[in-house]
Amino acid sequence: MKVAIIGASVSGLYLAWKLSERENEVFVFEKKEKVGGKVCSGLFSERIFEFIPESKKLAKNEINFCKINFPKKTIYLYFKKRFFVCDRPEIETLLKNLAESSGAKIFFNKNISHSDLGKFSKEFNRIVGCDGANSIVRDFLKLPKPKFYLGIKGIEKKENFSNFAEVWPTKNGFLWKIPRGKETEWGIMEEPKIAKEIFNDFLEKQNLKLEKIESAIIPQGFIIPKNEKITLCGDSTGLTKPWSGGGVIWSLISAHLLLKNFPNFFKYQKEAKFFFFPNVISSKLSKKIVYLLGLNFPYFLLTSFKIDGDFLIPTRYKF
Repeated sequence: MKVAIIGASVSGLYLAWKLSERENEVFVFEKKEKVGGKVCSGLFSERIFEFIPESKKLAKNEINFCKINFPKKTIYLYFKKRFFVCDRPEIETLLKNLAESSGAKIFFNKNISHSDLGKFSKEFNRIVGCDGANSIVRDFLKLPKPKFYLGIKGIEKKENFSNFAEVWPTKNGFLWKIPRGKETEWGIMEEPKIAKEIFNDFLEKQNLKLEKIESAIIPQGFIIPKNEKITLCGDSTGLTKPWSGGGVIWSLISAHLLLKNFPNFFKYQKEAKFFFFPNVISSKLSKKIVYLLGLNFPYFLLTSFKIDGDFLIPTRYKF
């Protein structure tokens, strides 16, 4: 089949790699001039190695637990599966090379429009939108936008090989500290209108001066079309974890479900909804309960928990 993938994201490049291995004719169209432009903390569970075994060599540091610093109580979250700090541009470059070596054709500086998608509908057998939070493919299909948060992060030039991350809950999100080995990352995920003010106030109180400050929109929700020929995958669906904003593992799982059902996009849509909806709903509810207790009734919370950092609902799904 002739397949157009809009967006050279992790999910887009992964799909290009795997679909090309199946001898499909795959074309990837990316609006930026190269891969690696996505602002991302690069904190992934070890599940990423199941999807991209070659990425093991890209790990910078290992994270085994997270400290949640509520005003009157600190909670320790221990991970059932280890987390690793990586540079997302290196992951995307690896996937680009794997996709191209499998036969996919990748075109940069291609800002796809509605009219282009209209033409593609006639030229290609299948179209997959992997074009991020502000997806043109989602807009072309007249689907609603997901909820948006703002992520801001910066680097402290301080070596840190600690095996734990830290977060400080805010009204609707959280501040974070991630040890990246040769440097330390600080950031925030919050409502766009208040994120910068909260972050700057926090940095001032911590007496921190950061370099390489970047920001990006973080989508949250799950929007997937019921369409025979055109579908969405990854951030374009709004699919990020409600408690952390992380989207790479869920994007790869979404891509796996698409590959499993390809070329039947109806089956993909049905299975993706069946798998992700319970996780999205329960995760939002769990986050609200933990925040309510942690900020108002901290004595009701245990001091430590052991969780799967990718799924608050236990899953036996095999990928």
